[in-house]
Amino acid sequence: MSTIYLETGSCDPFYNLAFEEYVLTHRREGEYLILWQNDNTIVIGQNQNAEAEINRSFVEAHDIRVVRRMTGGGAVYHDLGNLNYSFITDAGNAAELTMEVFTRPVVEALQALELTAEASGRNDILVNGKKVSGTAQRMTGGRILHHGTLLFDSDPDMVAGALHVDPEKFRSKSAKSVRSRICNIRPQLKRDLTLEEFWGYLKTALAKDGFVPGQLSHEELAEVMELKRRKYDTWEWNFGRSPKFDLTNKRRFSGGTLEAGFRVERGSIAEAAFFGDFLSLTSLEPLTQALVGCPFRQEDVRTVLSRFSLAELFGDIREEEILETIFHAGDLG
Repeated sequence: MSTIYLETGSCDPFYNLAFEEYVLTHRREGEYLILWQNDNTIVIGQNQNAEAEINRSFVEAHDIRVVRRMTGGGAVYHDLGNLNYSFITDAGNAAELTMEVFTRPVVEALQALELTAEASGRNDILVNGKKVSGTAQRMTGGRILHHGTLLFDSDPDMVAGALHVDPEKFRSKSAKSVRSRICNIRPQLKRDLTLEEFWGYLKTALAKDGFVPGQLSHEELAEVMELKRRKYDTWEWNFGRSPKFDLTNKRRFSGGTLEAGFRVERGSIAEAAFFGDFLSLTSLEPLTQALVGCPFRQEDVRTVLSRFSLAELFGDIREEEILETIFHAGDLG
């Protein structure tokens, strides 16, 4: 089957994420590849606390835009030295779906350029042992979005300066900083390529069975603009998902960081939220709504959790780890 290839025609992060979401939710058949760029932007994961992830003074000094995406994972910095890719296709059997299905073509494309590339950890792609790509996924209506970054020729000082890094995140990786664990692709190439040349190469390499250039209709583009205006342009979506809670506990597990916030009234949960860089596939809202009214007791919360596919909501973070985060304060070392 030929892949339909799309470009957004924009470097505006608010528009690009609206474009991507629209294709996922409205183009219900076929396989899609989108290549796109954001300029001077921090993109945070759907479940992250925005203010905790960004270096606010650096962001304001450098006029960096901040936008929340609809997939899980951690915060990333984008500039015009960074190239983003999105695969959209049928989800098929979700239980058998793995990151490797989507990261393998990217790794092979990099290896074909004589780079020592490999998939690593939960969602990273490495070249010569350093991270060049982080990936995330979202599943809805039987369709799946898998997207990732590719650091081609980005400014490492901007990448490191824009993000607030929790030292706990890197303790087990023996990493000193963001800058020490990332690298650009361009300096590693045997034969130099411009970003435009790399873009053209990747377009054909990721659509091995051939691609068909596509575009959205004027009516569809108008709907993308409306989605941008209604959702991605708003403070409520990008920053307003971090209310104050009576109880806030945080843990780090092999499956990522999980922070639980709860407001409890008369022994029952009045409000609940989960933050972190765990690799969720679907929205947590049905779960957090189901917890409202539940007694704030471990056995009652466990009963609510049992009604949901926790792998889709929390990735590799398990039920016992979720309960531990909710009911036991403090951080793990």
